[in-house]
This record gives sequence, structure tokens and C-alpha cells, in this order.
Amino acid sequence: MVENIPDLEMSDSVAARPRKLASKGSRRGRKPTSCTQCHLRKQKCDRNQPCNRCLQRGVAHLCGDSTAANGMTKASETPQAVAVSQPYASSPRPRRAIQPPMSPRLGSLFANRGSRAFYGSSYFGHQVAARILSEEGQDLPSGISRGRDTLQSFRDESSSFAQVWDLLGLLPRQKSTVDRLVNIFLAEVNWSLDAVHEATFRSSYDEFWGRRFGFDDLANVDLRWLGLLFIILAFGVLLDTPPRLTLDVQREREEASLRFYWAARRAIVIAPSFYGESTDIVRAGLLVTRYLLHTRRVSESWLTIGFASRMGQAQGMHVDGERWRMSRKATEQRRRLWSHIYAIDRMISLALGRPYAIHDEFCLTHEAENVWLDDMGEEEAACVAPQPLNMPTPSVLSFLLYRLAKVIGKIQEKCFGLERASYEAVLQLDADLVMWSEQLPPYFRLDNPDIAGDATLPFLPFHRLYLHTSFHFARIILHRPFLLRESITDRFRSSHEACMASALADLKIRLGTMNSPTADNLRWAFGAHNLFNSAMILGIIAVKAPHSAQAGAILEDLEAYCENLHRDPWLNEFGMAELKVIELCIAKARDARGTLPSSYPSGSPAEPPGSRGNAADGRGRLRPPDWESPTVSSDMSSIYWPTVWEDGQFSFPGAADFSTWEQMISDIAEDSYVGPMGQ
Repeated sequence: MVENIPDLEMSDSVAARPRKLASKGSRRGRKPTSCTQCHLRKQKCDRNQPCNRCLQRGVAHLCGDSTAANGMTKASETPQAVAVSQPYASSPRPRRAIQPPMSPRLGSLFANRGSRAFYGSSYFGHQVAARILSEEGQDLPSGISRGRDTLQSFRDESSSFAQVWDLLGLLPRQKSTVDRLVNIFLAEVNWSLDAVHEATFRSSYDEFWGRRFGFDDLANVDLRWLGLLFIILAFGVLLDTPPRLTLDVQREREEASLRFYWAARRAIVIAPSFYGESTDIVRAGLLVTRYLLHTRRVSESWLTIGFASRMGQAQGMHVDGERWRMSRKATEQRRRLWSHIYAIDRMISLALGRPYAIHDEFCLTHEAENVWLDDMGEEEAACVAPQPLNMPTPSVLSFLLYRLAKVIGKIQEKCFGLERASYEAVLQLDADLVMWSEQLPPYFRLDNPDIAGDATLPFLPFHRLYLHTSFHFARIILHRPFLLRESITDRFRSSHEACMASALADLKIRLGTMNSPTADNLRWAFGAHNLFNSAMILGIIAVKAPHSAQAGAILEDLEAYCENLHRDPWLNEFGMAELKVIELCIAKARDARGTLPSSYPSGSPAEPPGSRGNAADGRGRLRPPDWESPTVSSDMSSIYWPTVWEDGQFSFPGAADFSTWEQMISDIAEDSYVGPMGQ
């Protein structure tokens, strides 16, 4: 029928029948008053440009006039209508009105199960990015409604909402208890770690407690933020301790803290199934990693920092915020957060000898600037200039750790990869570490730092500790394979001295921070010294060279350290295992200093080692000339540990594996020939 022929797609035969068309006039019926997107979905549109529904769906760039898009205009007002009413006039063939294709710019957002996605022109391709450029309203995730039909699913054990129901049941019943734990964390720890943005966290906190309880209770719970709340409560319980701590109270606090910790782990694992990623889940993963470092569970922390880095990459944190055309304030916050993830990922991986999660070739990041914008508005933050380095802000820690982590990554790639590095490469990397330390500002110097600003800037002492312990950690790991290695030319002396100097400096820091108030102990515990134990390194040095000039002072410091550990009420099973290993080293070294080593031939004069001439054995180490080469036993126990120690891929056994430590220390004691370390 003629009525079914579109006005804008007339054929020649239609133009030949002008009277019939003219009599019918323009089409009648409902006229579209919605934009293109609302018209397709048959939704009511507010006719704004863009409309509110397109903003909520994240498709503002697709919002357009449906009338113009369909090419539907009044026949009496278009040139085509004139051509119909005047059929014998020469006129061009009408064409359909077509909108030009829209290519979304880098960072454009599209709705995706309550999160966002960006489809950029970069080679990274599609990557999920929740709330990167816009914090406007979102649709509910797929499958979540707010009607009464969801009431049964809330309590159904087979429903996904049962997970949320269980997690909410782990919160303290009284809001005042949660308030106290959150306030003590924000007041005592948050400012030293840059853990959360306090204003943003409190806004979400008020929204969480102010939600309307009822049928929509669980649908409004953001598990990403709930995981962040749980790990903050885990720290808050440890901080909320009475001045005089009894054993029962201490155990009660530890159990409560662990319950909140496991609740946080559970929440951040489940959250991606409900929503997309967010900054909250990244910060929660980072705090969970710091909690594990505090409790010395380093192996487990490797998994959680990998999770946090993946969540950050899913939001595009591996690409600088300027490339996403984000605000300066948001860009600086993401830079600091990414720097902390990057540094911890590199240090944990180096400590365990495992691959790290973040690779530089896939990152386009910039260092954070020396400016603090968190307390400013967007317009003010965009105009503030960075401060000089002699006027520190909390951001200084971020980019200094980021630079050190770059060197740590090179150490792992060149020295602890699949191929063994040359000693010249080790010395070059040590020079890079020294260069980093020489570029530190005066208030962060390794030796005699300027502490004049500590009173007005309370974060400086703790940031100084984090930088110093990270440096000593990296330098000890770099030189550790050469700690027991000796040569006629004494070419490994620099490694012996570097290991000893960094281990002594780190132990001095630990002795100075022990038996401090609970909050201080918790802040100190976030340093890199919890990734390894410098006391173990010093204990092995004392066992290797018990008659050296430094051995007596080292043993005294180790004994003082053990006494402090015995008085620590928070010492867990991991700390007890390390304490037992250190005491074993002290006993072996004391025994060697008090008696002549049993491995000397009988009838030898009781003279101090090193008083006679030395010759080299088959492995290039120094030994007395009249000392017969030891017979190799069937299990090779006499040469096993010194040989394994020299392997670049060797790492310390777990502290809880006491039998392995006992065998290693005994073999080192038996193999402790006089060399450069004992002179």
C-alpha cells in the first residue's frame, strides 16, 4: 500500500503518482519525542542534550534527536514534499539523513554491569575501567532489582546475596564500635601510609550506615568498599588496646583482627562478581598486603599484591591519568596509589625469588609530583604548582620509592633470573643503588639525616624508615649470594662489607623502634625490614667468621635483639621461628669463639686462626696449608650449603623450617675457613 512507503525513500513509480500521495498528505500518528537511545528502548526521555538516561547508561555521546536520526520531518516543510506536490518539476532524488559515525575518544565510558569500560585507540585495546572519568549515576548490576521478589534471594543459601548477608553479619552490632575502630585507624596509621582519602572514605561510610534497611538493603551494599572497611577494622582492633595488655586481651585482639582480615579477603574476592573494579578494591588489596607483611606472612602477600596490581591495571592505572584526560587531583591520587603497588610488588617478588606482576614495557606512567591536592577542590588543585624538594609533602615517599623499585626490578631481572649474572653486573647495580641514596633530600639521608622538620611534619620519620629499610633490603639481597664466597684476590670484599653495613644499619633501626607504643610499632612494621631479617644475616656472618673483629659486637646486638623479642607480647609464630634461628646462630658462634673448631687436625697448636699462612682449596677459598681437604660424604652435607648459597636463585628457607636452618648453619660453621671476613 502507498501508506507503507517511507517518505524519504520514494522510487520513480511513486513520484509518478502525485495526486494520490498529495491527497493523503503527511503521515499521521504518534510523533517521536525521545532521543535515539530512549526511542529504541521505549523509555521516557527528558529531551535534554544529552538526556539523563543516556548519562546514567554512560552513552552520552550517542544521545541525539530521534527525528533527525530517522530522517522524519513534516512533508509540508521539506524539499521532498515540494517535489511530491510538483511531480513534473525537476528535482534531485532525496536521500536518507544519515548521522556521521562517532568514534569514541580515549576514555569514553560504556555501561557494563554497573561498572564502566573504555574503548580507546591505544594498543591496549579493551580494558575494564570502573568509574574512571565519571561518577554519575549507574544502573543496577545485571540481575539485581529492588522489588519484593528479591527478599527470598537475600536469605537463600544458593543465592549470591547470601555472601553479602554473611559478610554483613561479621560487622560489630553496635555502630559506635565500628566508629571507634575506624577513627583510631584514620588518626594513627592512615596519614603515614596514604592508605585512603579520608573525606571520600567517610562519605561512603555515612552512605553505608544511612542506607534504607529493607528489601533493597543488600542491593545497595558495595562489596568493594566493604572489603576496605573490613581491613581497616582489622588494623583498628590491633590499635585499640589498653595500656596494660594481658595475655587474654592480646589473644582476643588477635582473633578479632584475623576475623576482620578474612572478611576483607572474602569481600574483595567476591566483589568483581557483583560489580566491576574500583579504587576501593585496589586500596583494600594493598592494605591486605600490608597486613600480611605486618604479620610476616610474606609468601601469602605475594598473592594479594598480585591481585591488587591486576585490579589497578583493570582500571587503567598503568596508564597515566593525563592520557585519560582526568582531573589533576584524580591523576595525582592514582599516581601515588600505583607507585605504592609497584614498589611493594617488586620488593616482595625479590624477597621470595618469584616473578613480579607489573612489567614496565606495558606501562605508561609518570611519577607523582611534590604536591598534596587531596584537601583541595578540583579548580584549586588544577592551578597549584609543585613545591620544591626542600619543602616535602607526603607525595615525596611515592616517587622516591618508585625510583628505588625501578632499580630493584633490574636487580631481579639481571641477577636472579634464568641466567647467572657476572660480578661486574652486580657491582654496577650496587652503584645504581648508591646513586639513588645520594640523590635523597637531606631529611631522608642515610647518614645523619636532617630531623629538624620531624616535629612539624610527623610523617617524615616513618617515611625515612620506609626508604632506609627498603634500600638496605635491596642491597643485602643483591650481595647475599657472595656473602660466603671467598677468593685469593679478595674480589668479593665489597659484597661482604655491603651486606654487613646494611644489616647492621637495619638492625640498629629495629632495636631503636622496639618496645614502642602499639601505634608506633604498627607504623614501623610496614617497613621493608619485615620482608627479611637482618638479624639472620648477621647471625650467619658471626657463624662464618666467629673470630673476626666485628663478631663480638654483632653477637651482643643479636642477644639484645632476642631479649626484646622475648618481651614482645605481639610476637606470633613466625617471629618465634625467626627468634629460634637467631638463637641457634648465636649458640654456634659462641661455641666457636670459646673452643677451637673440632675440624682442625688433632695436635694443632692452640693459636688463633689466621696466624698461619693460607692456601687456596679447590673452590678458590682460603684454608690453612696443613689442613687436609675434607672427605666428601655420600650426602655431600659438608659442601652442600656453601655451594647452594652461591646460586643466584637461592633464597632463605622458611623460618618455620627449623631443621633446614639447623643443617645449613651447622654446615656453614664446619665450612668456616679463615678468609677475608675473618681477618
